[in-house]
Amino acid sequence: MTFDYGGSSKTISGILGIDHVGIALHSLADGIDFYQRVFGCSVISREVNHEQGIEEAILKMGDARFQLFAPISEQSPISRFLEKRGEGIQQVALSVINIEESCDEARALGITVLYDKARLGSSGSLINFLHPSDCSGVLIELVQNVPSKP
Repeated sequence: MTFDYGGSSKTISGILGIDHVGIALHSLADGIDFYQRVFGCSVISREVNHEQGIEEAILKMGDARFQLFAPISEQSPISRFLEKRGEGIQQVALSVINIEESCDEARALGITVLYDKARLGSSGSLINFLHPSDCSGVLIELVQNVPSKP
C-alpha cells in the first residue's frame, strides 16, 4: 500500500497480495452451503476462534479464498457488525511477510492499527487490522501465515 502525505510517498513493505476476503454471516452453515452450491467452492478449513468470537470456514475457488464467519456470542465484534451493517464483506485481508514490521510501518504513516501486538488468526496465522477510517472505509486485515509443522 502506498500513501501520499504531503508529497512524500511511503509504502508498507512486505505485502505479498490478497490473502482472502472476509464475509460476515448470521449462519456459517448457510453461507458454506451457498458458496459451495452456487460458486463451486470447497471448504479447506473450519474452526472456532474464541479470541475473535467467531466460527469460521476458509473456502477456495480457483486461486481465490473466502473466509466465511459467524459470531459465537452476542459480545463478538462480528455480532455488532451484523447488527449495524448486515451480512456481507467485513474485511479484505492482505498477506504480509512480517506482521509486526508491517504494523510498525502503518503506524509510522499515521494509520490506526487496532491491536498493540498481532493476535492469533485462522490456522495459526498472526493477524492485525488497519482501521477503515484510515483506509478509504475498508477494514484491512494483515495476515502473516505461519508455516505448518511437518
